[in-house]
Amino acid sequence: MKEDYLIEFATQIRRDIVRMVNAQNSGHPGGSLGCVEYFTVLFNSFLNHNTDFSMDGKGEDLFFLSNGHISPVYYATLARTGYFPIEELSTFRKIDSRLQGHPTTHEGLPGVRIASGSLGQGLSVAIGAATTKKLNNDPSLVFTLHGDGELQEGQIWEAALYASAKKIDNLISTIDYNGRQIDGDVDDVISLGNLEEKWKAFGWVTLSCNGNNIKEVYKTLEKAKELTGKDKPVMIIMTTEMGNGVDFMMGSHKWHGVAPNDEQLQDALSQNKETLGDY
Repeated sequence: MKEDYLIEFATQIRRDIVRMVNAQNSGHPGGSLGCVEYFTVLFNSFLNHNTDFSMDGKGEDLFFLSNGHISPVYYATLARTGYFPIEELSTFRKIDSRLQGHPTTHEGLPGVRIASGSLGQGLSVAIGAATTKKLNNDPSLVFTLHGDGELQEGQIWEAALYASAKKIDNLISTIDYNGRQIDGDVDDVISLGNLEEKWKAFGWVTLSCNGNNIKEVYKTLEKAKELTGKDKPVMIIMTTEMGNGVDFMMGSHKWHGVAPNDEQLQDALSQNKETLGDY
């Protein structure tokens, strides 16, 4: 693990996120910032992916972002790992841009295989992709990311039952467990209870980690890969802080979908100084 590079990469992704949402005064910085370490480690150290993008993804690992509103961290990661020009990040949420507020497939953005504006659907799609890989004798893996508020969607639990019943063991899913959603704390909206025990009861192997610690994310993904191929899907309960890395965004659901103004942008950038080069 090249920890210094991963830290530098994560810092740059944070800069990209706040610049993108500030420029359009629109977007979802909170959850995006909280998942920076996950995207950094996954795309740089674990995902066997090809930036010469094809929709079928034969012979490579696939990633599906189910909580599509955190598109800023997704787009920034795709650009910084070579899927499309970094300069295109400046078109975020503009008319006719390929970088829509929620990822879509119509615009043909490399790296995006499903539209994920509606919550709850990503796990079902990922199970279909994982099943296809099994039928094609493709040993590659399928990864997904979900929000904790998204788990209030019933389709998630139907998919969870199916994955364990059909032994979809080439699937590694992760929950961004920041405890907050657009209307407040998750527990105040609909409590999720003990997520680790719940997923175990649904027949999944479960792991947990601090999602804002690069070393922990790395070790947990490493362990998750070791657990594939054993007749059970794998779920990572990843505890994060919404708005992580920008002090005035942390600790509140307020920044779920609110863009920083120009003064706040400069404050956020001053807290994330090391950079690979802004667009």
